[in-house]
Amino acid sequence: METQKQFKRRFSFEFFPPKTDKGWEKLQGVRNTLAEVDPDFFSVTFGAGGSTRDRTVQTVLDLHKRGVSTAPHLSCVGATRDSIAELLDVYRENGINRIVALRGDMPSGMGAAGELRYANELVTFIREHSGDAFNIEVAAYPEFHPQARTAEDDLKNFARKVEAGANSAITQYFFNADSYFYFIDRLEKMGVTIPVVPGIMPIVNFSNLTRFSDMCGAEIPRWIRKQLEAYGDDSDSIRKFGEEVVTRMCEKLLAAGAPGLHFYTLNQAEPSLSIWKNLGIGEREKIAF
Repeated sequence: METQKQFKRRFSFEFFPPKTDKGWEKLQGVRNTLAEVDPDFFSVTFGAGGSTRDRTVQTVLDLHKRGVSTAPHLSCVGATRDSIAELLDVYRENGINRIVALRGDMPSGMGAAGELRYANELVTFIREHSGDAFNIEVAAYPEFHPQARTAEDDLKNFARKVEAGANSAITQYFFNADSYFYFIDRLEKMGVTIPVVPGIMPIVNFSNLTRFSDMCGAEIPRWIRKQLEAYGDDSDSIRKFGEEVVTRMCEKLLAAGAPGLHFYTLNQAEPSLSIWKNLGIGEREKIAF
């Protein structure tokens, strides 16, 4: 963890592009609430195979114009070099300076992966096309990517993204801080020293959390799972327990030198904001964890 301590901390919130006008109105309120705590940036997801491309672009540009730096996710699955170049040009022309570069998921029924197959190839292409116009974020998997053949392969894949030109990384969410610490230690031994910011998922709904975690390979520790199961339909108890568990983990991460936190908001303000307030991040430049 020593190398992570040298990096300036940054804090960010992630949204997904709303599908309806009502969802868009809700996101405006969420955005306004979270903007009040002065995050370093927002990010906006990109659907499988670029399925939310237009909504992602619209959401990114609107949020960015409202005063908080906003980073679009960009996936290469199902995309051509020309389509990616077009998006990069739109973002650069509108003052966007950060990209979250991902391989992305293949939607069912799609036959071709696209001209770029892996995230390191996407990072290389962004650098070739746009030079240093963007700070490039990539994904990291402390519990290892669910499709990786081995843990060693996953570490090598991450190193390739860094070698291709990634500036920093955001992790998949996790609930075991030791998995993050171990991941960073392995990277340091490989000589990989970019900032790796922990991704944080507030616990609000147990069934949704289980579904998300099963899809992305994030482990819910047994003691957390059993306690959540015991609460049944008691949503208030689930939220209170989840807030306490995630807050404690964040405290541990920051105390050990993690270079910030990235909150997966699911387009809700209060769960992430409650953790934020518990941590006292509003005075983040003065915090001495």
